[in-house]
Amino acid sequence: MRRRAKLTSIVLMLIAGATGVISSTQTWLEVTISGVSAHSLPVPGASAVQVLAPLCLAVLALGLALSIVGRVLRYVFGALALVIALVLGWLTAQIVFTMPVAAVQTVVTKATGIAGLHAIAGLVGRISQTAWPAITLLACVVLAFAGVLTLATGARWNAGGRRFRADEHAKTPAAGPLDALDSWDGLSRGEDPTAGEQPR
Repeated sequence: MRRRAKLTSIVLMLIAGATGVISSTQTWLEVTISGVSAHSLPVPGASAVQVLAPLCLAVLALGLALSIVGRVLRYVFGALALVIALVLGWLTAQIVFTMPVAAVQTVVTKATGIAGLHAIAGLVGRISQTAWPAITLLACVVLAFAGVLTLATGARWNAGGRRFRADEHAKTPAAGPLDALDSWDGLSRGEDPTAGEQPR
């Protein structure tokens, strides 16, 4: 059960982060300028929500690091994932449900040279939406679930990987006399190989 919860949290974070990174490069909105009906301007996710790509890259890093961190950092990473999910979810939901002019402001300014939200609102004739904002909103829900699952179960996850346990075992003093290899290993770890010997 502990291993399943850990694996589920990590996989869900990686899926949510990868979805967000991919979504940032895809067209979210298409905006038509009034009086110009020849073509519409595509608005990628990175322009509609400018923090999308960096935050989703951070989520990928959290998911990758979650498999090796200790108990305290599990809580920190779980809380960070939840906060990122709430921030991105709020910003994405505004686009999904209201399609604000502010989301297309950067692209319209670049195409027309006109700045200012009020001026751009007068230029915009129509804004249509693709499926990517809804997909990203779903990814935010998945990320929030992963964060909550990490916070709820992280204390019961295994303490470390096999290599960590092997290193801990290697630090335990061996019973009985030490051979030459054991002595060299002890010296490499800064231990006194004669500390356990009885005086004659």
